[in-house]
Formats: sequence, C-alpha cells, structure tokens
Amino acid sequence: MSELADEYRLEYFEEEGFERKECPSCGAHFWTRDHDRETCGEPPCEEYGFIENPGFDSEHSLEEMREAFLSFFEDHGHERIDPYPVAANRWRDDVLLTQASIYDFQPLVTSGETPPPANPLTISQPCIRMQDIDNVGKTGRHTMAFEMMAHHAFNTREDAPDEYAYEGEVYWKDKTVELCDGFFESLGVDLDEIIYIEDPWVGGGNAGPAMEVIFRGVELATLVFMSMEQDPDGEYEMKDGNRYSPMDTYIVDTGYGLERWTWVSQGTPTVYEAVYPDMIEFLKDNAELEHTADEEQLIHRTAKLAGHMDIDEAEDMETARGEIAAQLDVDAGELEALMEPLEDIYAIADHCRTLAYMLGDGIVPSNVGTGYLTRMVLRRTKRLCDTVGVDAPLDELVDMQAERLEYENRDTIRDIVRTEVEKYRETLERGGRRVETMAEEYAEKGEPIPVEELIELYDSHGLQPDMVEEIAADAGADVDVPDDFYSLVAKRHETPETAETAVESEDERFADLPETEKLYYDDQQRTQFEAVVLDVFEREEGYDVVLDQTMFYPEGGGQPADRGTLSTDDTTVEVEDVQIEDGVILHRTDENPGKGGFVNGQVDGTRRRQLMRHHTATHIVIHAARQVLGEHIRQAGAQKGVDASRIDMRHYDRISREDVKQIESLANDIVMDNTAVTQEWPDRHDAESEHGFDLYQGGIPPGEQIRLIHVDEDVQACGGTHVARTGDIGAIKVLNTERVQDGVERITFAAGDAAIESSQRTEDALYEAADILDVAPADVPDTAERFFEEWKGRGKEIEDLKEQLAAARAGGGGGGEEVDVGETTAVIDRIDADMGELRATANALVEDGKIAVLGSGESGAQFVVAVPDDSGVNAGEVVGELAGRVGGGGGGPPDFAQGGGPNVDDLDDALEDAPDVLRQVQDA
Repeated sequence: MSELADEYRLEYFEEEGFERKECPSCGAHFWTRDHDRETCGEPPCEEYGFIENPGFDSEHSLEEMREAFLSFFEDHGHERIDPYPVAANRWRDDVLLTQASIYDFQPLVTSGETPPPANPLTISQPCIRMQDIDNVGKTGRHTMAFEMMAHHAFNTREDAPDEYAYEGEVYWKDKTVELCDGFFESLGVDLDEIIYIEDPWVGGGNAGPAMEVIFRGVELATLVFMSMEQDPDGEYEMKDGNRYSPMDTYIVDTGYGLERWTWVSQGTPTVYEAVYPDMIEFLKDNAELEHTADEEQLIHRTAKLAGHMDIDEAEDMETARGEIAAQLDVDAGELEALMEPLEDIYAIADHCRTLAYMLGDGIVPSNVGTGYLTRMVLRRTKRLCDTVGVDAPLDELVDMQAERLEYENRDTIRDIVRTEVEKYRETLERGGRRVETMAEEYAEKGEPIPVEELIELYDSHGLQPDMVEEIAADAGADVDVPDDFYSLVAKRHETPETAETAVESEDERFADLPETEKLYYDDQQRTQFEAVVLDVFEREEGYDVVLDQTMFYPEGGGQPADRGTLSTDDTTVEVEDVQIEDGVILHRTDENPGKGGFVNGQVDGTRRRQLMRHHTATHIVIHAARQVLGEHIRQAGAQKGVDASRIDMRHYDRISREDVKQIESLANDIVMDNTAVTQEWPDRHDAESEHGFDLYQGGIPPGEQIRLIHVDEDVQACGGTHVARTGDIGAIKVLNTERVQDGVERITFAAGDAAIESSQRTEDALYEAADILDVAPADVPDTAERFFEEWKGRGKEIEDLKEQLAAARAGGGGGGEEVDVGETTAVIDRIDADMGELRATANALVEDGKIAVLGSGESGAQFVVAVPDDSGVNAGEVVGELAGRVGGGGGGPPDFAQGGGPNVDDLDDALEDAPDVLRQVQDA
C-alpha cells in the first residue's frame, strides 16, 4: 500500500502535530498526536479501553447521540436529509439491502449522472450487513442492524472533460479529518487518544485512500475518499490485485456507527447493553438467566477481550475462546458455558431489531432476494430462542423493537412473524426425515456431512446446523459446522439475480442514430402521425425501421408493443413488433418501406386502447390491494395484455375470496369516480422526497427527471401508455388468484371489453351447468354440493362393501389355495379386482395371521403380497420374483409389497409357482 502513502500526508496532520507510525503487532500504519503510542490501538493489538471508562463528557442514548451528530454537521454547513429504506433494491437493482449510507447515492449520484439531494449532506442511515451475522453477540461490538451516521461531499475535478451533475470541490481529506476531530471534541474527548489507521478502500469498481478512526480500542468511524476507478493500465495497484486510476468525480464517504458511539459514551460491557438495555433484561428474565457476583465480574473481564472473537480475524472460535480463557486464567469450557447463553441473548435482541427494520420497511419473507434474507434471520432468531430457553412469542419480541423504531405497520409485522413461525415448524418436520437419510448415508461412508450439504439443508428445509448435528449424531454421522456458517448462507443470496445476468452487447448499427422522439407521451390517445425514415436494417425475418419520431409504443414495463402500419405513396408495411435500444425505437416490419422518405404511421387503435385500459387498471388493482391487504404490498412483476393482465405482488398469505371481492369493489369505485389520469416529469429527488421509493413498483428508471403517473391517490414512476380518465377503463374484473412462489401472489384480471367478455364466459358456464342439473342458475351451488355429498356417500358404501368382501374371502369365503410355508399358512388367490380391493383382502388375511399372495388381471398382471410378523418371508422379494414372471417388476417393504407386468396370460402360471417362491424366499 506504499503507493498511496502520500495520500495520507495531510496538511491538517502536519499542523496538528500528528506522527505516522507502524504498529509492531499487525504492521498497519497509523497517525497519532501521542508520540509515545506504540500500537495501532485496535483489537487484537489492544483490548477495549473504554468499558467502565467512557472518556466522553456524558452518557448518550441512541436518540441523543444521533441528534448530536446531525446537529454538529448541520452547524458546519451540511444539510440534514431523511434516511432511505433498508431495502436498497427499491431504488437500485444491483444490491438487496442497504449496507452503508453511500448506497443511497449509488449509482446515479456517485457517477455524476444526477445531483445529490444536498451537497454537502448529513444523514443517519439504517443499514443491515448480513456478513456480520456470525459475529453478532460474540465480539461485543458487532450488530447486524445499525445506523450509519455520515456526512458526504460530492466533488468534480476542474479539468474533467465531461459534464457532471455537480461541479467543483466542496471539501476533501483535510476538512473531513478536521470535522471528525471536531465532533470528538464536541463530546469532550481528549484528541490525543484519537488514532487514524491507514486502510485503503476498494469496492464496486472504485477505490481510494481511507482511514479507520480508533478510540480506546474500538473503531468508531471510517473515512473513505472515493477517488479512483478500475483501470488495467492504472498507476495504483490496490489490495484486491487490480489497478486503478483517478476518476473525474471524487467523493467523501464517511461512516460513524451510531450504536458504537452510544456504547462508548456509556462504557457498558458490550454494545448490546447500550442499544437494547430493556430487551436484554427482559430476555434474561424470561430465560431465567442469572449470574452470581463472581460470574458478573468474569463477564465484565471477558467483555474487554471480546474483540478477539471476531470471526474474520480469529483462527476459529474455539481457539479464540481458549486464548481469552488463558488470559483470564479460567477454564475454557467453563467460560464457554457462561458466555454462550448470554451471547445468544445478545444475538436475539439484535436480530429482532433487524427483523423490525426489514418487516417495517415492507419486506415480505420468501425464498428469494430480500425475502430470503429476512426468513433466514427470522428462523435463526427462533432457533436461538429455543436454544437459550426464551419462550416469549417471537412476534412479541420483534414488536418491542418495531415499537421503539416507531413503525406504524406493527400489526402486519406481528402477523407476518406468526405466519413464518408456523411455516418454519412445518418445514422442520419435513426436513428432519431428509437429515436422517443423509446422516445414514455419510455414516456408512465414514465421512462427515459436508458444508455444502449443510447449506443446502438450510436453504431447502430451514434446518439450522446445530439441529442437523443432533439428528446426525443419532445416526452416527459427524457434522463439521464452520464458524461463519450463516455468513456463507447469506453470501449465496446477497446479490439480486438480475445483477448477475450478463448484459447483452449493444448493437453498433444504431450507435450513430439520434434518439427517437416519443410522440406517444405528448398525446396518448392519438394513433396517426407522420415521420421520416432515418434508416432501415434487414433482419433474418423482416426489417428494423428507424423513424425520427413515432407514436408506436415499444415493448417495456410489462406492456406489449403497439402494432399497426407504415404507409408511403407506393406501399404499406405491417408493423409486427416495436423494440427500443439506447433510445432508438425499432419498428419491425414485414417489408422495406424505403429509406429517407416520409411515412404515414397508423397505430392499431383498438389494441392500443385495450392495452391502455389494462395498464391503468394495473395501477388501480395494486393500489386497491394495498388498501385491502396492507401497505407491505409491492409489485413483484406485471404483464399487460389485450384479453387479460396479471400482477404479481409480495404478500405473506393467500388472497381469499373475500379479499378479491374487496379489491375488485375498490378498483371499480375508482373507475366509476372517473378521475383524471395525469403525468408529470419532476426532478428525481423531489419525487422521491414527496412520494418515497414505492414510486418504483414497476422498475427503476434512469435520469434526473422521471415520469410519474397519477391515478386517484396512487403515484408510480411509469413509462407506459394510459387512459385519460379512470372511467375510460369501463370495468375491472378479477379472474383468479394464485401463488406463483412462496411470498408472491398473482392476481389476473380483465378490463374494459375483456372484463365484460370474461363475465359472459363465466355466466355461460353457469347457465350450462344449470341446464345439465335442470335447476335455476342460483340453485347450482346447492345442487352441486348435494350431488357431491351423495357421490362421496356412495363411494364410502362401495369401499365398505369391498372390505366386507375382503373379510369374507379371508374367512374362507373365497376360492384361494392354502399352503403351509414353514409354520405359517399362505393363501394364494386370483381376484380380478382393482388394487384397492386386493390390498383390503391382503390386510384382512394378515390380520388373521396368514400370508397373502394375491393376483389380478384387471389392469395388466398385478400382485399384492402381505406377510404377518415372524413369518420369515420378505414380501418385497416375493413380489419381485412373481412380477418378473409376467414381464415386469416390483418390490417394497418386507411386510407389504406390490408389483406386476404386462403379460396377463402368464398370471395363473406365476400364481401356481407362488408356493415354491415363498419357500425359496423363506429358506434364503
């Protein structure tokens, strides 16, 4: 990292008398005012030095510390902005969760494409880092959910060749460090104790010098100076092995952990007592976790060394625990028994806060994306509660944190948690059987169950590794659980699938063409226009026609493309599809209309109007669904059509018939109100500030200005075509609902003419059923129910008669042959009946202590063999032998098996051989 050494030689350091040193323990370079200091001050080079010795003027709560930070930076020229949601995929499609305050401004602001909401700015941003999950509770300082207090400044180099959305320098490294010192000083900290460790930053294709800010053994802030971009010919080689060059924009990206600052101000043994004091007391009381005075003393001594338990730094947890025990001169096993329940309590408190953030911001548990990560945290929390003996309902625990965070959807949060706990219970029952089978397989091989299998068991069945360990132990199989197990699981799911998809290469044919003017935004009702043909490109089938302007809407946002014609004086060509590429709209035609001339474009008006009805109806339906099902409802996908449309939404339960009726009624109320459907193009930040990130239900548009569609009280960013007034839709009819995957419900509906046609089809079916049943349409449900109950009753009567017949046969009423097989009598009989009757007869014979060998020629040649206990005959082997004689196969458990083959003509011969087969199997 010596290449960046000059980047840390700040005028501010020189003016303040700092000295650059190298830590003899870890080799890190750091800056300090204390010339006698030797180490960098960070664990494991030093232990925590603030516990019971804070070094701040006064204790602060979370709320007080947050306000102190934001007010300080407001007083120093920064504008305070509101935090963003923890679900970063609301405004960007390359990540799932917000892990730092800079995520709020990536990629549009950091690239210079759009301006920041303020410059400079300050914020306290809730974040969730899944990669810290295994450290939570152990190190005393790690929390999965945390608030990153930050200040940011966005700068552009004066010699930058391109235009950016912000220009000039606001401030850079010297001012950033000066502000950091200033905030410490405002809290009464002795600045001689502040250490700045050099730690260059790399991430997401960018890099720059950075500093960790240390006070009394704990990192309280990170100052990142994002100023370089990846370049194979770059002058700087960074720690990821790639080379980097300076970029035109350079950004101050700081992070001050609210929880740690609060912790240090109080000097409690761990961060958890400072952040969750009431909840930890509740959990300890509920789990009946009590400590003697000596144990409390040992816990406090251990807390100062807890930094050694960092899974990213330690060799493994067992070794780290042993080293701490050795320093404290206590038995490692006794220390583990004392600390593990307490660490579980800390983790439960942290995880409940994480869940409150996730569910409070509307994430719905599922098997993908943020939903998967939420489910993972919830299930781990439930397992920790069970392990440590906390019997309070999990929904109540999460609600404690939701109340503290002042979420208004607490009833929905509790409902989701209760639903998920029940799903988890059902999953465990199914998964336990899978573990038993797997454990037996690996026990036979003499191998431990591998980590990949453990992760798959967790992914597929929600089975925690310690549960797998317990079940596997009974089967004699070993399990080697890595200390960072949950981090490995989270890593599988931390990137959205869309972000992993390779970007298609751009078509160079269109690079020199101007963007097509989109007339359909000026007047969505218009279907005729004139244009100039800029170019025509031949395709394998047909042509791509590029015009200077168009009324044809290209496929996008789940809305199909318009169709129609392009006409000249000489020819008319059919427009069969319309696509857009880099702003250039391609009209895919069956013939070449000719380049350079004028064309008259005509959009298929009937199709366009029906697509407009369905697109506006989509906005109305999801708006109505939110009113009925809850504010957590968010679009997971949509597809508009001419005859029907569908919308997928994130929801934790099935949509009932009563829900459908309410959604349909609310939607049609909006239609009948005949309100205007309007569009506007506001500044992106203004739109987000006023309406929030639910604007991006249908996707995240680029650009500084975005198009908003207002339908009744619903506002969404949308690029599609819409009706002028809601009354133009005519009617909305929900056709059906279905679950497309766990956590995602689909509503299919029709609008306008399609709604009427679908209602008529339903009525036709009803009237046809009424004619068949010879009743009035209103009587069809009762009549169908009566017929069904009668049919079920007759079916039961038939089954009863079959059982009676089987009992009669077993009691000697049949014509079967009886033979002795050892000390057991076997009945061999051909009964040309279905398999149900054969099984019933076989069971009756076994209850009478006899072996049953029954054959049927009703559907091929079929056999059923059943044997009583202690007969010495394996039913599966007998069936295998007999089925082979009729050209087939079969098998099953030793006490009951069935099988058969196609050769019915050989059935009697096979049954004739049955006595010999029975004796051979018994002798074997």
